[in-house]
Amino acid sequence: MEEQKFPFRFDRIFLGSDQEEVFEEISQLVQSALDGYRVCIFAYGQTGSGKTYTMEGEGHRDKSLAGIIPRSVEKMFFWTQELTKTKGWQFQIGCSFVEIYNDELRDLLANNRNEEKLQIKSGDGPISVPGLQIINVQSASQVFKLLEVAHGNRATATTKMNERSSRSHSVFQLYISGICASSNETIDGKLNLIDLAGSERLDKSESTGDRLTEAKSINKSLHALADVISSIANKEPHVPYRNSKLTHLLQDSLGGDCKMLMFANVSGEVFNVQETLCSLRFAHKVNKTNIGVAKSSAKVNLSSTLEGQDDE
Repeated sequence: MEEQKFPFRFDRIFLGSDQEEVFEEISQLVQSALDGYRVCIFAYGQTGSGKTYTMEGEGHRDKSLAGIIPRSVEKMFFWTQELTKTKGWQFQIGCSFVEIYNDELRDLLANNRNEEKLQIKSGDGPISVPGLQIINVQSASQVFKLLEVAHGNRATATTKMNERSSRSHSVFQLYISGICASSNETIDGKLNLIDLAGSERLDKSESTGDRLTEAKSINKSLHALADVISSIANKEPHVPYRNSKLTHLLQDSLGGDCKMLMFANVSGEVFNVQETLCSLRFAHKVNKTNIGVAKSSAKVNLSSTLEGQDDE
């Protein structure tokens, strides 16, 4: 059989990298939420390729295995505390955690999982979800306890592709607002960390019944995400945010005035070569997309103040 080659070009390839190295690559992007930017970081790929490990990790077992979400939370509290001590800023941080299952929103932090379905409200201002719990948090440890609750509530089911496959997109949102009394400067940023549900070919996953419905919904929403990114890049007059709950929820954090990054998680197994190619093609398409120059909601640059500072 003749060997085939499929060339792809990306900004960075992580091969044998640890969690710290991955986070260091994107830490400045995470930090830009402190400058008033709305930031989206996605983990995309087939079921079982390591998306949830990338985003959440296994910090409960070993701190060095913590993923992007816990590391971002820890750093954000360190950064805000430093700015409070050195520059007199005061911050309020809130968080929410939702999953999108069969194109319906579920609050992963809600005590009553049978509550009325959440609806997204959008207008000229920021996106809102009446009834969604946005919890004000005072420390990283408080957020970590909430993450444990969310993890236990997330929808999982068995497919042939992965024994415990995530069947929903999860969206962790960190809301950062701050004010400096001496200068009357303010910032209002948002950090969206998205663990996308596993993309897979329906014939290979051998899904049936409810699992088949889930797989179709997942693939439809991933296509909707690609369409939105493409529409923004092409500066089309209409961007189809409402074609899926995922893009509708993220409407105020996608586009030319926001910052976006996507991790493509792939499997090295020969058995998964077709899924790997599909993931790489999708990621390559996203990588070539220019959504414009991001604009901050504030006229401050707190990131420059933090340069050279570390919590170690």
